[in-house]
Order: sequence, then C-alpha cells, then structure tokens
Amino acid sequence: MKSQDIRSKFLSFFEDKKHSIVPSAPMVLKDDPTLMFVNSGMAPFKEYFLGNAQPKNSRLTDTQKCLRVSGKHNDLEEVGYDTYHHTLFEMLGNWSFGDYFKKEAIAWAWELLTEVYGIDKDILYVTVFEGSDEDNLPMDTEAYELWKEFVSEDRILKGNKKDNFWEMGDQGPCGPCSEIHVDIRSAEEKAKISGKDLVNQDHPQVVEIWNLVFMQYNRKANGSLESLPDKHIDTGMGFERLCMVLQGVQSNYDTDVFTPIIREIETISNKKYGKDEKVDVAIRVICDHVRAVAFSIADGQLPSNTGAGYVIRRILRRAVRYGFTFLDKKEPFIYRLVDVLSAKMGEAFPEIKTQKQLVENVIKEEEQSFLRTLDQGLVLLNAIVNETKGDTVSGEKAFELYDTYGFPIDLTALILSEKGLKLDEKGFNEELQKQKNRSRAASEMSTDDWTILGTDAEEEFIGYDTLEATVKLTRYRKVVSKKDGEMYQLVFNITPFYPEGGGQVGDKGYLEDSRGDVVYVLDTKKENNVIIHFTKNLPKHIDQSFKAVVDANQRFRTECNHSATHLLHQALREILGTHVEQKGSAVHSKNLRFDFSHFSKLTQEELNDVEDFVNARIADKLDLIEKRNMPKEAAIAEGAMSLFGEKYGDTVRAIRFGQSMELCGGTHVKNTSDIWHFKIVSEGAVAAGIRRIEAITNEAAKDFYFENSKAYSEMRALLNNAQEPVKALQNLQEENAALKKQIELLLKDKAKNLKLELKNELTEINGVQFLAKKVDLDASGLKDVAFELGSQSDNLFLLFATESDGKALLSCYISKELVASKGLDAGKVVRELGKYIQGGGGGQPFFATAGGKMPQGIPDALEKAQEFIK
Repeated sequence: MKSQDIRSKFLSFFEDKKHSIVPSAPMVLKDDPTLMFVNSGMAPFKEYFLGNAQPKNSRLTDTQKCLRVSGKHNDLEEVGYDTYHHTLFEMLGNWSFGDYFKKEAIAWAWELLTEVYGIDKDILYVTVFEGSDEDNLPMDTEAYELWKEFVSEDRILKGNKKDNFWEMGDQGPCGPCSEIHVDIRSAEEKAKISGKDLVNQDHPQVVEIWNLVFMQYNRKANGSLESLPDKHIDTGMGFERLCMVLQGVQSNYDTDVFTPIIREIETISNKKYGKDEKVDVAIRVICDHVRAVAFSIADGQLPSNTGAGYVIRRILRRAVRYGFTFLDKKEPFIYRLVDVLSAKMGEAFPEIKTQKQLVENVIKEEEQSFLRTLDQGLVLLNAIVNETKGDTVSGEKAFELYDTYGFPIDLTALILSEKGLKLDEKGFNEELQKQKNRSRAASEMSTDDWTILGTDAEEEFIGYDTLEATVKLTRYRKVVSKKDGEMYQLVFNITPFYPEGGGQVGDKGYLEDSRGDVVYVLDTKKENNVIIHFTKNLPKHIDQSFKAVVDANQRFRTECNHSATHLLHQALREILGTHVEQKGSAVHSKNLRFDFSHFSKLTQEELNDVEDFVNARIADKLDLIEKRNMPKEAAIAEGAMSLFGEKYGDTVRAIRFGQSMELCGGTHVKNTSDIWHFKIVSEGAVAAGIRRIEAITNEAAKDFYFENSKAYSEMRALLNNAQEPVKALQNLQEENAALKKQIELLLKDKAKNLKLELKNELTEINGVQFLAKKVDLDASGLKDVAFELGSQSDNLFLLFATESDGKALLSCYISKELVASKGLDAGKVVRELGKYIQGGGGGQPFFATAGGKMPQGIPDALEKAQEFIK
C-alpha cells in the first residue's frame, strides 16, 4: 500500500465516524511561549484542551507535521543511527473534545488497524497505565477491560508513568494512555524471545505505532492533579512507522516516504545505500533533515542565530557535516533534494510546492555559508593540533572551536582520531555544561497556577471599536523569571488591549480602580487563545471593576505602520511582480519591518516607485473596509491574501484599503490619510530570495524630514550658502579625490622606502626571521608592508606598532609555514600583547591586529614579542 493511500484511508475512516478533516497547522508556533515547534499532533489544539476555545466540531482528524528537536521531546541525536526516529514526522490523529471517550477510541483504533489496514492481530500488543503511587492514581482498569474485548490478556501489558501517562508539560491537561505496539520480526526471532518482552525496549522491529491518550486530568503548578470538567481523546499514530508495517519492510527509511530521497542522494553522491554503515547513517540523516528544514522554511521559519531559526540552522548543519564527512560532498547539494521532496509530499502539503524555489535558495545559501565555516575550522583545528603537547587535545580549545566558529565537535573528534590524537571529551562536556547552565539560568522561569475569580470567564476583545472599557478580572497568576523578575499575568472578561500577533506589537496602557489606584499594563500577548496582560504589580482590589485604558498615541502610531504594511505589500506585487509574498513583518509604534520574497536588490528607481505607490494610496484617502467573522473561503474568493505560516480559523477578518485586501487580525487606521506619509529608510537581504524593507510613517516620518531639512540648512551654511549645493559638493569630492591620489602616491613611496629599511633590520632568532618595531604608517600601510615582506622572506615573524589620535595599533604577521610547523597564531599574539596597550583584537593565525587606548604600552608590547619565538 502506497503512503498516499495509507494517509487517505486514515482520514476517510474517521471522516466516516463523523470527524471533520482539518489541515496540518504550521510547525512553527506563534502564540504558545511554551513550545518553539509543534512537537505532537495535539499541540495545535491546546486551546481546546485548556477550555479557552471551542472547536467547530467536537470530533476532528488530521495528519500533522511535527518537529522534535528541542526541549523534553528531542530525538535529534538519535536520527540516522536507528531506523525509526525522525526530526520531522507526520502524526495521524483523531480527536474528541468532550464527546466520545475510551470505548470508542479503543474500538475504532482496533477496527482501523486490523480490518481496514489488515494488520495481523497476532503481531500487535497494547499497553495500559499501571497506576502511580506518586500521584495516588489507580491502574486504568477501564481501558484494560475494554481491550479484553479485542486482545488476549497476555498481549495487554501494564506500563509505568513514563510510558503510559501523557503530559503536555509540567502543567496542564494530561491523562493515562494506551499504546499500540507492533512486532514485525521474523518467525525465527519471535521464537527466541517474546514480543511482549521487547515492548518499550527500543527494539527497531518492536515499535509503538499509535498512542491513545485519555485526557482527564489537569496538572497544577504544585504537581497535584485535578479532574478536568470534560474528558477528551487525543491520539497520535506515527505515519512513517505505519508505512513500514504496511509495506512489509524493516525500516522507516525503506518505505516510499524516504526511498525517492535516498535514491537521489545516491545519484548525487555516487555512494550506495546499504553497503557501508557510516554512509547509511549519513544518508538517513540527510534525507530526514532535508524534510525538517524544507517544511520549516515553507512554514515561514528561516534559519537564523536565535530561537527557532537557530534550531533549523542546527539541523541543516548536521546534515551538511554528515555529507561533508561521509559522502565527500564539499559543495552544496542538499538543496537539490527539495525537488524530489516536493513531488513526493506536495499533494498532501501544498506549501512545499508553492514555496519550492524559496526553500531551495535558502538551503543552498546556508550550505555555502557552513561549508566556508568548515574550511576555516579545519585551518584552526590544524593550528590547535600543531601546538598540542602529548596525544590529547584540550576540551577547552575544542569547545572554543565549537562555540566561537561553529565547528562541530563530532567532526573535531573524527579528524583527531585520524591524526592519532584523542579529544578531552570530559573537558569539552564541562565547558558545554557551563554554557547550558548560564543559558538556563538566564531563562529560568516559574509560573503559578491561575487563580480563578468568579465564573465570568468568557473573554472578548473589543479593541477594534474602543480604547477604553470597564473590565473585571477573571483570573491571574504570578510569573517569576531571572530576566524580568516578578510579573503578573491578568485576564479580563473583556479587553480593549490588542495582544501581540500578526507582526503587530501588543498594546500598553493602564488599569485604574474606583479609588484612583493605577497599575500599568506593560505588554499584551496571546497564549493558547487567551489574551494576557502583563503588569509589574497585582491590582490592590482584584474583586472590583477597573477602567482599562490603552495608550492611544502608541496604538495610533502602530496602526499607521500596520496599515502601511498592507499598502507596501500591494505596491511590491504591483511593481516587482506577483511572485512577491510576505515572509514576515514587525509593526511597532516607531517603525515597520516587512520581509518579502524577491530575487534581487531593489534599484533606487524601484524603491522610489514603491514609495510613490504607497503615498498615492495615502493621498487617495481610502477608507478602511473591515469584514469580521467572514468565512475564510468567501474572503479568499473575494481576493483576500492569506499568508503562509499563519494559522487561520474557519472565520476570518478581512481588511481592505482600495484594491488591497488581506486576512488580518491587527488594528488599522480608519482612513489611509491618517498615515500622513510613508518613507523607506532601508532595504536589504535577510536570506537567499528574501528581502527586507524598513520604513516609517506619520510622526516618525515628520521627524525624519525635519532632521533632514535641518541637516540640509547646516550643509548649505558650510558651503557658504551655495546656490547649487549639490554641484558644490561634487566639486569638493573631485578635489578630495585628486588630493587622495597624491597622498596615496606619497604613501606608496614612503612604504617602499620603509620596506627596504625594514628588510635590512630583520634578525634571525631560532631559525625565525624576526622584527618588532614601531613605524609611521596607517593600518592599511602596515598590512601592505607586512604582506610584501612576507612574500620575499620565509619563516617571518613581524610585529608592527603605530600610534594615531592617541590610540595604539598592533599588527602581527606570521608566515604560514611557521603557523603550521610551530603552532604560532597571530590572533593569540595580538590578544596577549594587546594587554600592554589596554586593548584587544584578533584575526587569522597568519595575520591579526589589536587596537588599544594606551600608546605608552607600545614599547613593552614590542619587547615581549620575542618571547613567542624563544
């Protein structure tokens, strides 16, 4: 059975059971601070489990893209070494929110597996929760009795809390679960040992394929459990593992989910899968990781140095280094796999087709960048090896290579072993743990349970229509973090405060009670469909009503910028082409940032056209046309643009200014004339195929023109109020250029004469041509002279110093043969000698510079230079 058929049979089965089929949510979460990525099928439905929203249908089914690479559920380092762990995987699921419970979930799971898919009952085992003394919970006898209708008792196994009690986190909904395991071993292997003895023992052919979670408790902050008002069903079946079973193979990677990608890797690398275990691991790593990276980019998450983007970059770099090390691929190639991936999965997940070109561009650029890093790291590692005494390389130095330059530690260990050296892994791990502890301490946070006030828990956002309202506090909790200290999170029955979302910053403002006591709202965010107001203090009289007031000035400036992003998006598509799509935005009160897909830098003429287009729409005084609670399909049919990576409900809010129409939950001006003026302040690249425009409107634009007008007047005054200041400046530039050429010629003559003098001053110390001297040249001249002398002399060690404007500069040049043979490093030399001039610096092993604020230390630095070669 082909994987496409397996997926469709699952969805059709539950559709027949009155479930609504919902599309996979984007993997990157935007309104859940507890998760970076969707790591299980239930994550997109947390708001339903928490009771913060009601689904359109109490029965849902889907196949959800999941990513497990960080936090509690982290499978990254196991990927490739076994045949059933993945970073990205599909989770088939069926969901009941306060509708059916254990009886139906168990019966339908057995029916689907054994009757629809035709899996032999004799290879299936099930587990039930054995109970927990820690939580004072009894065994799940209800599930046990239900399973007895389908399975003999010797195939019903009791599982502990670790395996059979599912929790979404330290707090929140949870409950016992029943896992279904499959034993696909040969008859000979089964005769040696029973399958039930291998369940949950990490055996590659005795694996869990489906987990039925019976959500019936809520875990509180103190660790205690309370019963949920409604019971829910949350199931998740590993699609790739199910395909392995139904296609009669012994590995997920042998299914048609992965084999087309493996065949393409074989073609590109000229390596065969199944011949060499190291090559096999590399191929499995790459074909898994390209899926995770490609779908993350398609869902709107670009690789970066922070947060979710850093995780994606880390996954891709792991794939690159396995290709580099075991497939001998020293040039980008992973991006070429996206075409196969798109053809294979594009029908089920159309975003990978529509975003294919962007995904390929981003991956290729990331590969090129990391391969350059690897080349640089190899040079630095060779220098470390050359200066190592004994047979063990310091863990501290290996960590510096890893932390500062991004050079993978496993690659370091591999290269060292090839050179007959060992790595001090304990020392490396100690340095790594120190870094993790620093990071953990910085982000450490404790969250209390919600304190519920009364029963009026219905929350409503009214901020589209008013900036003030009388509100009642319905719940609150305290949050303590090292970063922000003690904060309070407040929830009201109604609120005019807009929560951060859609790129728009959250509102600020204040709360005032009847006695005039004021508490300031510092930020507003949305978490699992709940609008949370952040304050430094808890209001004194929590049982009273409050006047909630939004900062009107900040909101208005933010609205100007948000409405301008819609007009900017329209302008870019009109002027550059309909290939332009929004890839991210940040809307603040001071400015706006807009990321979009485009293949080249915008010319000044194009930027002018974009500005003119937006400002023409501002001059047209277009009224805001807003449609709330509009069916999504109807809005799209009317021409509204939706954004990739955004999660939309069945009903949406559509915003129109003239011909610009987008799905948007943000706040906007009533008329485009409120924006006053739109001015682009910068345009540049974010990633391959992604450009970024930063712009300002309204008050910020007025300030911009005021400052420029002031600067223009001052410039004219300096030019003696010239009637044609531009022409006067051009004349000055021409004169300056001519003078610069004269100076350059003089400096070249000076450097040439100096070079001859310096060459005659070289002295030999321990086979090294040495010179340390203060010279009268600028930084560029120092470098030129050093490299010219280096081209004429072998085994050269130079340290030059110069002084300018009360500051000191050291430049160190070391011949590459000395770097290789004696382990000398110019970067370390200038860092050490920089202490004498109260400064620091760095560079490459063969050339580095250091600047400092104490020129008086130059003589000491020059004197100490000899110690490096003695």
